[in-house]
Amino acid sequence: MSPQVTENWSGRLAFILASIGAAVGLGNIWKFPYTLGSSGGSAFVLIYVIAILLIATPIMIAEMVIGRRARKSAPTAMRMLALESGTSKHWGLLGYLGIFALFLVLSFYSVIAGWTGAYLVKAASGGISGLSAAEVGGDFDGFLKNPTQIIIWHALFTGTTIFIVSRGIKVGLERVVRILMPALFLTLFALVIHSGITGDFKAAVEFLFTADLSKITWVVILAAVGQAFFSVNVGIGSVLTYSAYLPKDVNLFRSAIIIALGDTLVALLAGLAIFPIVFANNLDPAEGPGLIFVTLSTAFASMPAGELIGSAFFAMILFAALTSSISMLETMTARLNEIRGMTRTKAATMIGSATFLMGLVTVFSFSTWENTFPLGQFETFANKTPFDLIDYLVTNILMPLGGMFYALFAGWWLSRETILSEIGLKDGAIFKMWMILIRVVAPLAVALVFYFNLS
Repeated sequence: MSPQVTENWSGRLAFILASIGAAVGLGNIWKFPYTLGSSGGSAFVLIYVIAILLIATPIMIAEMVIGRRARKSAPTAMRMLALESGTSKHWGLLGYLGIFALFLVLSFYSVIAGWTGAYLVKAASGGISGLSAAEVGGDFDGFLKNPTQIIIWHALFTGTTIFIVSRGIKVGLERVVRILMPALFLTLFALVIHSGITGDFKAAVEFLFTADLSKITWVVILAAVGQAFFSVNVGIGSVLTYSAYLPKDVNLFRSAIIIALGDTLVALLAGLAIFPIVFANNLDPAEGPGLIFVTLSTAFASMPAGELIGSAFFAMILFAALTSSISMLETMTARLNEIRGMTRTKAATMIGSATFLMGLVTVFSFSTWENTFPLGQFETFANKTPFDLIDYLVTNILMPLGGMFYALFAGWWLSRETILSEIGLKDGAIFKMWMILIRVVAPLAVALVFYFNLS
């Protein structure tokens, strides 16, 4: 039997900051706004919040229970608790499903984070100041079609992630999140205040919070549920792995609620920071992946103190991306360290290098392969580049599917005594409600979304 983890968070605050950092990332600040903009606006927000409350958060708690109970990597934890519960050891495959998803996510995540690093330098150096909308768009297109430049930024971000993870929990991960998370929140609040003063805040609030139920479709629901999983970072074992380092005196239920609220707050604040600028400048909220790089850079180029505001904005995104990337690499490193006995440095370097190479698929999807659609013969995947296919597979299939099975395992196979000993709740109404959510509501919701999306 492989040994239990020997490292621990220094306490509840470090775990919560790290977990919020793992959840808060490009999914909140890059992907949430552009997905929202192209998926019904407030209708998407409504479904997203419901999915966070009733599906993603209960599953997050389930992962926490499994992780702290077993104190091992996701595949070993699932196998061990399955045997302890008298069921098939093949539940361990669920942990490998999550590691596969994490590998794919980190491969494109560091590429997009590299864009952010490049645009931080552009904004700080005045590289976009005074440019027209057409010039900003042309600059971004030229950037995407320069694979060498993107690969350099991709390598820098991957290398930084490897270095932090190789330093361990307290020296690496914990020290970084204690600095970056407060910096991220302070920067985000400052940007919201600035947008409220200089942008069209009323239009942004209406766009985000005045629900237009006529725009709710199964496509919007699938996008919102997938975004909830991507945003809160559940279904792939990251939460499970972080929880394996958690002391026994930390209340899992309370911690999960704080993490979910913090993550949702960041996503909504990101919308309030971005969309007032978008509407004030008559820009397109449905710009897509280029929303923050083209649409917002256009606004930064013409506004007073645009260099400062733009630099702060891209620095904030880079902070968020880094806290998430280290959680992904940590999950995979923990597994390799566990089964091979490798040092952290060697394990993190091997996996990080592999994700870097896989990331080249994303790099070329925006240049050489921008008109390559491997599954274009199928209507659902028409016009989807290799990057689009990876994103779709992870966000709309692997993460919801993984979350559904984590919920089913915790709800139907883990004993009541095991859950109660870990979760931090008494056997009362709240606990019973959580059991209903993970046994029935969360799995059924994911299954229905899959059914209506594929039918």
